Amino acid sequence: MTFPAPSSASAPDAPDLDSLQALREEYRLAKARQIALLHNPTLGRRSVRGVLHHFSELADGLLRALWQRASMPAGAALLAVGGYGRAQLFPCSDIDVLVLLPQNSAGPDPEFATSVERFISSCWDAGLEIGSSVRSLAECLQEAAQDLTVQTSMLESRLITGSKPLFTEFETQFRRELDPQAFVEGKLLEMRQRHAKHDFTPYSLEPNCKESPGGLRDLHTMLWLAKAAGFGSSWRELAEKGLITAFEEQQLESNESLLSLIRARLHAAAGRHEDRLVFDLQTAVAEMFGYRSTTPEGRKLAMRAGETLMRHYYWAAKAVTQLCQIVRMSIEERLNPRSHKLIRLNQHFFEKAGTIEVASDDLYERDPHAILETFLMYEQHEGLTGLSTRTLRALYASRDVMDSAFRRDPVNRATFMQILQQPRGITHAIRLMNQTSVLGRYLWPFRRIVGQMQHDLFHVYTVDQHILMVLRNVRRFFMAEHAHEYPFCSQLAAGWDKPWLLYLAALFHDIGKGRGGDHSIIGAVEVKRFCRAHQVDKTDAELVEFLVREHLTMSQVAQKQDLSDPDVIRAFAERVGNERKLTALYLLTVADIRGTSPKVWSAWKGKLLEDTYRLTLRVLGGRAPDAAAEIEARKREALVQLALSAQPFESHKKLWDSLDVSYFMRHEAADIAWHTRHLSRHVGSGKPVVRARRSLAGEGLQVLVYAPDQADLFARICSYFDRSGFSILDARVHTANNGYALDTFQVVAPAMQEQYRELMHMVESDLTTTLVRGGPLPEPSRRRLSRRVKSFPFAPRVLLRPDEKAQHWLLSISASDRAGLLYIIARILTQHHISVQLAKISTLGERVEDTFLIEGAELQDSASQLRIETELLKSLAQTA
Repeated sequence: MTFPAPSSASAPDAPDLDSLQALREEYRLAKARQIALLHNPTLGRRSVRGVLHHFSELADGLLRALWQRASMPAGAALLAVGGYGRAQLFPCSDIDVLVLLPQNSAGPDPEFATSVERFISSCWDAGLEIGSSVRSLAECLQEAAQDLTVQTSMLESRLITGSKPLFTEFETQFRRELDPQAFVEGKLLEMRQRHAKHDFTPYSLEPNCKESPGGLRDLHTMLWLAKAAGFGSSWRELAEKGLITAFEEQQLESNESLLSLIRARLHAAAGRHEDRLVFDLQTAVAEMFGYRSTTPEGRKLAMRAGETLMRHYYWAAKAVTQLCQIVRMSIEERLNPRSHKLIRLNQHFFEKAGTIEVASDDLYERDPHAILETFLMYEQHEGLTGLSTRTLRALYASRDVMDSAFRRDPVNRATFMQILQQPRGITHAIRLMNQTSVLGRYLWPFRRIVGQMQHDLFHVYTVDQHILMVLRNVRRFFMAEHAHEYPFCSQLAAGWDKPWLLYLAALFHDIGKGRGGDHSIIGAVEVKRFCRAHQVDKTDAELVEFLVREHLTMSQVAQKQDLSDPDVIRAFAERVGNERKLTALYLLTVADIRGTSPKVWSAWKGKLLEDTYRLTLRVLGGRAPDAAAEIEARKREALVQLALSAQPFESHKKLWDSLDVSYFMRHEAADIAWHTRHLSRHVGSGKPVVRARRSLAGEGLQVLVYAPDQADLFARICSYFDRSGFSILDARVHTANNGYALDTFQVVAPAMQEQYRELMHMVESDLTTTLVRGGPLPEPSRRRLSRRVKSFPFAPRVLLRPDEKAQHWLLSISASDRAGLLYIIARILTQHHISVQLAKISTLGERVEDTFLIEGAELQDSASQLRIETELLKSLAQTA
């Protein structure tokens, strides 16, 4: 497309607005035609280069027309820089240009400045979203010397229009000033910092296809390094120079094309500059590729179109990560051709500058046993930091060697077991095996979950990445340098004799996901098969199978059941069976929850799990739950704490006489002492008492409310916390025999770390005022749902059933999380005159699993039960 030159009648100081509008409209229509091509599923990944180049040509043509129209002086030049300089322009990317000015010893020419200002203004008026800089040659060199980003942008510059001699001089001087060694070091450090922002993983569920590890930016960085070092500016040139093989060139070009097509279609689907594959755009982009929901062989569940797209993305990102490592090391070796001494490790491997070097390029084809031996050597030789270029290349080329016969080979099975049983390097070795595709080739069930999306509201990684995070977490329990993170877990791990059993359980605990059915049962079957094939001792195999099958059980008991009920603990103890299984399950559970998402783990959940462990351990140790003895012990300990705080003799008596057994069973001695200190003078006073302190769990506030009981008290308190921006983690509600409610809440707020004292005073004052003021309950607040909840709508579930003793009712609710959800539930229960005795709030990312112990006359009538369940479902559905 050629844009017309401006009319000669158009004076620079009186721009022809009609002609500018015509340029704008012509550019818009031409761009729209290119975007329409991206919506065509038949557009192949190879064709995207032409589309991106055409976007660039369109912008070039319009800029040339605007340059002429602004009557820019002949001595200046207009350069494309950055991604636009590569002549690869994505639909909604910024157009980065540099107006290069000729050197003028007399200073800037005012007329020149007016022309530049007119040109840049006309660019925006014509619909170009430009990022512009205006510099002289000397200023360019000065800026590049001070800023690596500017240097990188100029490295890819090309001339659009204007003075060619000035551009040639700019290129010559820029190349002369560029220090390849410093540039390479700076870009690699920058790449590491960028990877850190994305947790060093390409496997987040909403990856940035440009910036995440394995994204386009990694490929661009490799080409920048090569260009700065003078090794070429394309994959073909790198192959011609011998830095990469022809196969690697083909793989790099293929994966770059796929990522480019994904990014271009992402822009087209969003209608804006968007590089994140967010949930609400994944399906739209997938449909542009022609993907539809299917049920692949071996799976019972349909694979969504977006899931298919993301699996292809993850495979590409993984390949890019491997290939970029090869390119990077090749460039570094070529740039620094100093010889490294080879230290022989055995007949197959050498150590070369801290990396494992294969003795021959065809080692793995000649001796497939050496593949797994590579990672065993990595663990056994301290000081090794990775694999050499030659080894990475050999592994990448030998993937087809790892077939079913390779997996059945007794030597390979023995080597894999050795890898799991080494005293050091486990996490790094397994991660390295995954990065090089060896882990999925050897553990075939693991290969099925590589890049497997998790369509829920609390996982933030793919299944394979989550498994590796859990493995890392388990491994840290056995490392002294991480003992400060979870001291109790490290204490238990110190007495554990076979850590590899827990590593094995971690590898298999979620391996059955995506197949339909209970993934815990599927995983248990898979790990049983693995243990049989690898000749794992029967007792050890039974333990690992138990851990995989029951890996969700302890979390469910701790977060959903009443731990003060002896029957709950007794039933869990019977299911676990012995202390060894309990300890292993506890360690795996903590590691699993921590590996789900940074938002899911909390100190309060940690306390619940530890309480569950300790209570169950007593039962397994032969101490049958004795409620009376337990209560007496707690009272004695509370009295000791009261004496230490100089409380008057028997000041506790009036309060304790009004409290029954259930209160003392549900509260620990420290809580009982705290309650008594603040309430002993206020028993029966008629006024609400509110006190707050930092939670003993180490996170959030513990809030005590003591007030005359009323039907809507629980709902009113929940309403206050909702309006004030607090999230309730736990609620323990007790009604004393004098008609007073004694309720304790665990709450958290976003800014709590720095403002504990202010928040404590605010809660004590404002909540008291709220309770005194009374009045009708306010309407629940309606706030916008998060994108994740919208993208993964979760059908709410309500289950109402009598408890084991038929004395109370259990209300279980699963729903998408939102602000004020607990208040919505409490308000409905209040309307039906139902009182809450215990509330256990379990937040799993964007999903909640809440359990309430409730009582009320309406629960005895089946029609009323149905009404309550219907109202709850209706209200919860409105939040989705």
